[in-house]
Amino acid sequence: MARSLRLSETWFNRGLWVLALVFAAFLIGLGGTIVSDLPQVEADISRETFIDAKAIAPLRAERTAAETALTEANAALDQARLAADSSRQVYNSARESFENWLATRTATQRPDQDSELIARTAQLDELKADADRTRIAVEAQRKAQLDARQALDRINAQMQPLLNAADDAYADALEAAELRVFLYRLALTLPLLAVAGWLFKKQRKSKYWPFVWGFILFALFAFFVELVPYLPSYGGYVRFGVGILLTLIIGRWAIAAANRYLEAQKSAETQPEPLRRQTLTYDTALIRMSKSACPSCERPVDFKNDAIDFCPHCGIGLFDRCANCNTRKNAFAPYCHACGTASAR
Repeated sequence: MARSLRLSETWFNRGLWVLALVFAAFLIGLGGTIVSDLPQVEADISRETFIDAKAIAPLRAERTAAETALTEANAALDQARLAADSSRQVYNSARESFENWLATRTATQRPDQDSELIARTAQLDELKADADRTRIAVEAQRKAQLDARQALDRINAQMQPLLNAADDAYADALEAAELRVFLYRLALTLPLLAVAGWLFKKQRKSKYWPFVWGFILFALFAFFVELVPYLPSYGGYVRFGVGILLTLIIGRWAIAAANRYLEAQKSAETQPEPLRRQTLTYDTALIRMSKSACPSCERPVDFKNDAIDFCPHCGIGLFDRCANCNTRKNAFAPYCHACGTASAR
């Protein structure tokens, strides 16, 4: 059986669905912009706001001084180490030269070299003293570095309780702000769901149904997609809770509608055939028969069997004969397909 919709009607319905999707897309774009801009209603929150300024100000000044002292101590220590390394190398070189000269003098036993021995020894003592002074300077700078580092550690330890308290207050403020923004978004999306539910119940079959379905798609997207990236850690409970509630509401409606439909079908099957035929439109009959189902009771019927003219389940007439040419035809067709004579029914 051919489908009942005209070709132009089919494409018109497809175009209306495209209109519904385009309308939903623009609504989704607008809603996404509004949702993303909602955090701007909250004032900016900084960690510095929650730090005790009076208590931490002198500690920060001391820390700055300690950091400066530590930087200077590090630089001075580097210079002292460099000077100590240079002095030690000069002393070692002079000592090596003296030892070589002393070995030569011992071998030759020349008394005229005693004055030079005294001079070389004195020079070597001076170099040794200079190396000792630079080593002591290194140790002094190490102590200065250690003092500056310990002072910095002490100041940081004194500041840490203040910073920890500020961090806790800052985290609480961020969580509160996040909750408020989430509630703003939820307050925006829940009414959309309520309106979408009302439209689905009352207006989904109206002549403006493309806009109705576009708004329904937008509302579902706004709640289940747009709201998801902004949910706090506990916000999932809200999303899943609303999802469960919507499922229960829609499921209850669907079950009730299905039961009402089945009861109506059972009641209709007890009525005379003329009354049942009056409740069936031509399009409905063609759609059901194209699916190999009885137009009245919707039970399966073998339409390939030319011997079947009546539904074996409810008895409604499916095929009859044309009054003009006696051709077997669809009983619901308004005209005979063989001669074009109008149906008597």
